[in-house]
Amino acid sequence: MHKNGKWAESIIALQEPDGKWGWFHSLSQFCDSPITTEQALRRLERLGYTIKDECIQKAIMYMDDCLTGKNTIPDRQEKLHDWDVFTSLMLATWIRRFTLDNPNANRVAEQWTGIITNAFAGGTYSHSDYLVAYYEAFGMKPNGGRLVDFVNFYPISILIDCLDSSTETAFVNYVLSKEDGIYYVYDKALSTLPCSFESREASRYLGAIELLSRYDSAKDKLHFVADWLIDNKNTNGKWDMGKAVNDKVYFPLSDDWRKQKTREADCTERIDALLRDLFR
Repeated sequence: MHKNGKWAESIIALQEPDGKWGWFHSLSQFCDSPITTEQALRRLERLGYTIKDECIQKAIMYMDDCLTGKNTIPDRQEKLHDWDVFTSLMLATWIRRFTLDNPNANRVAEQWTGIITNAFAGGTYSHSDYLVAYYEAFGMKPNGGRLVDFVNFYPISILIDCLDSSTETAFVNYVLSKEDGIYYVYDKALSTLPCSFESREASRYLGAIELLSRYDSAKDKLHFVADWLIDNKNTNGKWDMGKAVNDKVYFPLSDDWRKQKTREADCTERIDALLRDLFR
C-alpha cells in the first residue's frame, strides 16, 4: 500500500541504469552518494517492494554480476573484515531477501550453513570449531582482517530456513544471549526490553526481533516481546511509537507524518505484522 508513495518514488528516481544506487554498503556512504544500494533496498523492502518489481529485478541483476565477478561494488575496502568474504555475504544476503532462486547467492548461504552447523555441532557454540569451518569454507585465513562475526544482520538473515532444527535452536539461543545484540541492527541484549517504547531504540529493537522471529525456534522464546507490545497498545487498540522513530529506515511508511493518526497507522501496521509472525 506504500509502493506508490513519495518515499519509494524518490528512491527509485535515484537508481542508476545498471541497477545500483552509488556505493553499496550502508556504512560506505559518502557525499557523492545520497543513498547506498543497501539503504535503498532496505527502505524499498519496508515499503512493500518484491522481486516482482522492476527496480528490485535490476538491483538483483547488478548484485549477481558483482557476486560472480562480472562487476564490482564501488565501495572502499574495509580493513576490519576479510573484504571478499564480507562482500559476497552482503550481496548474497540482499539477493536472498528478495528471492531464493538465485544459485550464486544460494551457494554463499550453503557455505555459511556449513560453518554455523559445525560451530554448534556440540549443542553450544564452539569458537575453535567456527574457526576451522570458516577457514575450510573460504580456503585461507582472512586477508589482513578479522573474521566476520556471525551475530550480525547478514549471516542471521541469510541463514533463515537453512539450519537443521537442533542447530537453529542452539544458534537462536546464542544470539538471544549475546550482550551486544545483533551488529548493524541493535547493539544491546535482545533479552532486555528497551526502557522507552516511544524511541528509536525501541524501533531498532523491533528490527532485531523482526529478523530473529523468522526462525521457527525463536517464536516461543519471543513471547515476552509480544507481551511488551500488547502492554504498550493504546486504548484505541493501536500503537504510536512517537515522532522520534522517523529515521527514514523503518519509518515513515506513509507520505505524511504531521498527523498523529497517520503515524499511528504506520506503527500499528508494523507491530501487527510482527505479532502475526510471532504467533504463526
